[in-house]
Amino acid sequence: MTGSLRHSYSIAIAGCGPAGLAAALLLYRAGHSVTLFERFDAPRPIGSGLMLQPTGMAVLDAMGLLERVARHGARIDGLLGLQEHGRCALDSPYRNLGTDEFGMGIHRASLFAVLYEAVAEAGIDIRTSQDIVSTHADARERRFVFSDGSRSDGFDLAVDASGWSSALGERERGLLQFGALWATVELDPADPFAGNLLEQRYDRAARMVGVLPTGRRSLEGPREAAFFWSLRGVDHEAWRTAGLEAWKHEVRRMWPETACLLDRIDSEEQLTFARYAHRTAPGPYGHRFIRIGDAWHCASPQLGQGANMALLDAWGLARGLAQGRTIDEGLRLAARWRSDHVRLYQAVTRFFTPLYQSTAAMPPLLRDRMLMPLSRVWPGKPLQARIMSGLFGWPLQTLGLEQPDYRALAQAISA
Repeated sequence: MTGSLRHSYSIAIAGCGPAGLAAALLLYRAGHSVTLFERFDAPRPIGSGLMLQPTGMAVLDAMGLLERVARHGARIDGLLGLQEHGRCALDSPYRNLGTDEFGMGIHRASLFAVLYEAVAEAGIDIRTSQDIVSTHADARERRFVFSDGSRSDGFDLAVDASGWSSALGERERGLLQFGALWATVELDPADPFAGNLLEQRYDRAARMVGVLPTGRRSLEGPREAAFFWSLRGVDHEAWRTAGLEAWKHEVRRMWPETACLLDRIDSEEQLTFARYAHRTAPGPYGHRFIRIGDAWHCASPQLGQGANMALLDAWGLARGLAQGRTIDEGLRLAARWRSDHVRLYQAVTRFFTPLYQSTAAMPPLLRDRMLMPLSRVWPGKPLQARIMSGLFGWPLQTLGLEQPDYRALAQAISA
């Protein structure tokens, strides 16, 4: 990281997700005193698979953690989405970038484990069972306020990295119509899925089923994939009432090849329903306070940017505090370096999400009749690849980050 440490601050971070863990490690390495607060009895990941894009991998590489992460991941060379009758609705290979980049599918638990182990190895203080409900500041310090009415010690800076449902934000604003059911399933070498693609099938935009290879959580364990099914929040209870077999029948009708994966889902408990929101906090920072990751900006996972944006935010915060002469200036720098990219992807995600998750008739027609043909010719091909990869808007150059060595990374993944 460029710049030198001007001051050593005491910093409190709410949340042990990718944003909080990465920020804690970067700030600790920069010489700050860091305390992590987590509302669960023990920090743990929530969810199934995610996509690491070139942006997030650049941060992990700069942190010296990418090779450890890659051992658990699966190389993803592109996204392929077909309508249920076989017509292509999405085809976006990373090779359209014209360089060596690719993505990585990984289980959230694998990414969490690498980041958490690094934090534990550093000896960073983690305080569990801390249910934060608000924050209070005076001229000199900021404190977290807990649900039992008690307050934390005073800190020079408080960081909200507690996700889109942060108690320090607006939990109910911007909830999206669609969420998704997620399951983690084992993969067999004979399964009829490309091991290097995120594959999806669509019934217009009202229903979507997808398979994302996520590598191995244990280096000695089986290869796995995230299996997901889009579902409106208001339909979740009806889905439960109908039962697992009725749902499997519907999925098999859309994508018969998924039958082998469905046979490995034996109970409803294997499926987790995730809700999503799309909103941006009106101001990411204030007096001795800043939001990063989904606590600042959350969106549908359709473009696979969530964890990557969180990692970029964490890097930007550490870099801003390293270069700012005061805390306020450091926070301004961090927000300024990230704001354009955040606004850009919030707008792009808002546009693209209805094309793949909507009950309206027009969005899938726009997707299939206009955007799909344009994505097959220049400049649509490289533009779509840059958007998908998270590289649209030059976020790495803005933050002084460099691309990792993808040839070496490919060997680490396949090892």
